[in-house]
Amino acid sequence: MKGKKRFKFSLSSAAIIAILSSIVLPTSIYAADENGEDFSLTIMHMNDTHARVEPLPNMVTAVKEVREQKPDALLFNAGDVFSGTLYFNQFQGQADLALLNMMDIDAMTFGNHEFDLGSSENGHASLSKFIEGANFPFVSANVDLSADPFASGRVSNTFTEEAQDSTVYDGMVKEVNGEKIGIFGLTTEETLMTSSPVDAQITNYKAEAERAVASFEEMGIDKIVAITHLGYDSNPAVGNDLMLAEQVDGIDVIVGGHSHTQLNEPTVVTTDENGAAKDPTVIVQAYQYAQYLGELDVNFNEQGVVTGSSGHLIDVTQKQADPEALNTLSNYKSEVDAVSNQETGAIAQKPLTNPRLTDSNVSVRANETELGNLITDAMLVKAQEKMPEVSIAMQNGGGIRAAIDQGPITVGEVITVLPFGNDPAVVQLTGDEIKQILEYSVRLAPEESGGFLQVSGMKFAYDSTKEAGSRIVSMQVKTGEEYVDISPDKSYYVTTNNFTAKGGDGYEVFAQAYADGRVQDLGEIDWEQFRDYMVEDLKGVVNPVIEGRITDLLGADPEPIEPPVEEPNEEDPVTPDPNEETPDPDDGNDQEENPGDKPQEDPKDDNNPTDEDKNNQDDKDSTPPPSSQNNEGNGSNSGGSIVKVSDDKTSPAYSGSKLPNTATNMYTYMLAGAVLLAAGVVIFIFKRKKAKA
Repeated sequence: MKGKKRFKFSLSSAAIIAILSSIVLPTSIYAADENGEDFSLTIMHMNDTHARVEPLPNMVTAVKEVREQKPDALLFNAGDVFSGTLYFNQFQGQADLALLNMMDIDAMTFGNHEFDLGSSENGHASLSKFIEGANFPFVSANVDLSADPFASGRVSNTFTEEAQDSTVYDGMVKEVNGEKIGIFGLTTEETLMTSSPVDAQITNYKAEAERAVASFEEMGIDKIVAITHLGYDSNPAVGNDLMLAEQVDGIDVIVGGHSHTQLNEPTVVTTDENGAAKDPTVIVQAYQYAQYLGELDVNFNEQGVVTGSSGHLIDVTQKQADPEALNTLSNYKSEVDAVSNQETGAIAQKPLTNPRLTDSNVSVRANETELGNLITDAMLVKAQEKMPEVSIAMQNGGGIRAAIDQGPITVGEVITVLPFGNDPAVVQLTGDEIKQILEYSVRLAPEESGGFLQVSGMKFAYDSTKEAGSRIVSMQVKTGEEYVDISPDKSYYVTTNNFTAKGGDGYEVFAQAYADGRVQDLGEIDWEQFRDYMVEDLKGVVNPVIEGRITDLLGADPEPIEPPVEEPNEEDPVTPDPNEETPDPDDGNDQEENPGDKPQEDPKDDNNPTDEDKNNQDDKDSTPPPSSQNNEGNGSNSGGSIVKVSDDKTSPAYSGSKLPNTATNMYTYMLAGAVLLAAGVVIFIFKRKKAKA
């Protein structure tokens, strides 16, 4: 099995014992040391606060309470302080920093969103200011800011035992109760695609982690913590915490972020990527938005191998806000409150309701809504700006939280509609997977479900009277100005929020796609996408309508698409029966116009569900053409194939044109032949009578 890399010294009895102990099964390794605990370390951790400044006074209280019980506890921040609320738009990290500085953080790593402003006019000036004002150090072994014109002066690309605040290191050493802890950071390489690192260099996580472990071991350190912003189980193409634990030997604890994963208790990895036993690696992550403070207790034996751990998440919303922190927050909150009332520049042409079945016949969680269409249109357009191949957008109805009043739309309204600040993502799905997703979306219809999906770039019809799981009747994706059937085996790129993309609301298909590495973060914030779409793409004129994107057939058969008119074939002429009477146009037996006699018109009113149903047919030739239908009861001779032509345009035989010349000529020839035959018979009889006489 894999174990800690050992230092250069002669084999002592302790070393021999260590070697022998490394042979036992992982379950034995991860048991308490028979001689008692050699060293216990407490780690507090937080991640992905995303400018949620207002819960931070509660976080300050939670941190203080832990330290009252465990004064030597360390506190790590796994990144993504930047982006998500008006606090960031207004103060670009300074409001957060004022409160973080009250927590005595021991180290922080960079999240991908820390680089969001890199391509702006001022580049990483805000990030540099954040670093300079921090009363804690930063660590990231695979991020190099030394070429950045703003932050370069704060960079020391070393592994140091004398870390200073306001400085970025590859790694650092922290001493706790006489034991040295090696601490390094890692940031996802996905940052290169989802954010704007510009002059920041971001290198391979695995190679840099191996370098960090080797550096600490050379320094004689055998207890190593990685603070990562890779994601617990995120895109394997760029690495994640589970992969890091399996691939890089020597890491004892991974304090993670990026995937917003709620690990209520630690995950312990005891096998490598090949399934072979290895020393345990403990992984923790504390969800998102400053809702939780993680607390981990981890035990090490004399050789620096983890022998046990326990951990949990502290719900900070249940804590009283720290008074001093509240006072600090007030300096920023008043300005943010004022900004929330500012107009975005977009104007709602009518009220955009967010109905629920408690006060309406329709619901955002059970029906297509105007606001749902607006939000998903924004998602689709903004996703296509980064990935043109994206063709569909999906938004869970439970994530749309408020209505928009008619008139000028304020920043506060936008954030109230989409208050979670979710990261939009793109998921690669097959047509069959999309069908499974839609089946799950409508499984409870017409009852409400928070997972009911509003959509853009596609439309679908379902039947809520059918059994759940077998309700989808048709589904099309918009291609140009037309809708075409979604093919089960074809791949499609779908944008949704990261909550849904990871399987939120119970979407197993999305969860599997996430596990397969088919989910890519776009590096955006949903409410900002929404605001920018209304202002930039709609030019401020906001007037969405119901378009029939989602249709519940309610047990009715979808209307067939009418086949085109079949013109008479000159090679198979229709010959009139001279003995056939012309049917009375007022005869009660006459049928209404045959659906097949008139070409299907392209519906112009997208709000008409009947027209929508017509466009949702997979088989356009489901209705037999008139020439193949039985003509009994429509004036035909039941014993022959001759149909009387009528001027009655409601008659099934009416074609809108005169009888072909070939039929007319044939009639003339037959009549002349009959006359000649009759004359011949008369002459023959006359001659016979004359001969007998």
